[in-house]
Amino acid sequence: MPKTFYTERDIEDMAKRGVISLAVDDDIVLTDLARDKAMRLGIELLREQPPSAPERPYITKLTSPSASQPPSDGAAQQQISAAAQALPNKPSGDDLFQRVHKAVAARLGDSVDPKLLETIIRRVLQNVDVSTR
Repeated sequence: MPKTFYTERDIEDMAKRGVISLAVDDDIVLTDLARDKAMRLGIELLREQPPSAPERPYITKLTSPSASQPPSDGAAQQQISAAAQALPNKPSGDDLFQRVHKAVAARLGDSVDPKLLETIIRRVLQNVDVSTR
């Protein structure tokens, strides 16, 4: 028997039609995005028997104790503030632009149009929220 594949778009269409549950068996395959979309839209995925393989075992809702509790002793807090103070200051956008431009020009030489290089660097810095002139 052929398998039926459902994508995120299929799940959206089902939700628009008012479907509230979907019977999932070995012949039905949901993409990860489709499974996530079904959960967000409240479509219940019904399974008669557990899957033969675990579903995305690398994703867990449990948090480790160290991640959920802040350091409790003062020494650890002092180490964190000392490390934060030791970090160099964040370079300004123009300084970073000049450093990147110089490094790329040294690496590529005259093989790239200077105006194009300037545009690319500014666009990248803008995408990572670094303001330049």
